[in-house]
Amino acid sequence: MDLGYLREHPNQLATFLKHQRIRTTPVAGGSICQAERLTLDDGTDVFAKSRPGAPDDFFAIEAAGLRWLRDAAGAPVPEVLASTADMLVLTWVQPAEPTPAAAERFGRELAATHRAGAPSFGAERDGYLGTLPLDNTTGSAWPAWFAEHRLRPYLRRSVDNGALDGTDAGRIDAVLDRIETLAGPPEPPARVHGDLWPGNVLWSAGRAWLVDPAVHGGHRETDLALLRLWGGLPHLDRVLAAYQEAFPLAPGAADRVPLHQLYLLLAHTALFGAAYRGEVLTAATALL
Repeated sequence: MDLGYLREHPNQLATFLKHQRIRTTPVAGGSICQAERLTLDDGTDVFAKSRPGAPDDFFAIEAAGLRWLRDAAGAPVPEVLASTADMLVLTWVQPAEPTPAAAERFGRELAATHRAGAPSFGAERDGYLGTLPLDNTTGSAWPAWFAEHRLRPYLRRSVDNGALDGTDAGRIDAVLDRIETLAGPPEPPARVHGDLWPGNVLWSAGRAWLVDPAVHGGHRETDLALLRLWGGLPHLDRVLAAYQEAFPLAPGAADRVPLHQLYLLLAHTALFGAAYRGEVLTAATALL
């Protein structure tokens, strides 16, 4: 199987892998999917991710999201080579060390991605955030949409699984009660990655690539806020400075960072439990 054959016959990939006719190398990644580097007969390396028992539309939705981001012609996105019910295959991105120049380029290119926009907040169909359902019901006003389709669903799950208690939930509810005030000036829907924590940015050959998205029309400050989480993206100051030059943020953006981060932090308490409770409460306290 060479690259041309893979493009034309993606459903044959599973057969070739089953009969060990493609060299595979494990790739370090998250706990959600198995990741491998596949070397085809023509020497081309590709990236493959799989998840046994994934929902039928799991990889199709991710493939569509990658194509949507790629269509923005902003921050680079791997090309989707094949998408089946149990596997997604992308062009290989060769890792490299992050540099200040690459970070500045990423800031400008991410601004271009966001500028490409979206028809509304949300998307045409629901998606996934990791293995969590992502409610993409559309809306026209971001504060209400963010509260109802991003924060509340993951708050409920976090209470139901015991990661947060009633007092914790009350603090989040207090944030939700103030969200119109906290949200800042209105902005049109941006074309956002939606899960842009630092682990979903790959550095390669002078650029930073977007992977593993949870795309939707959203607020561009959400992507930027998530880049600060868990140690922050390398050279983040350069990224943000270049972004600001290309697509200036509304005043007060720094004060809104905890609000935008609360979305992914609540998703983590919903998915992984109380280990992330402290970070959720820290973000909520900063907003009250």
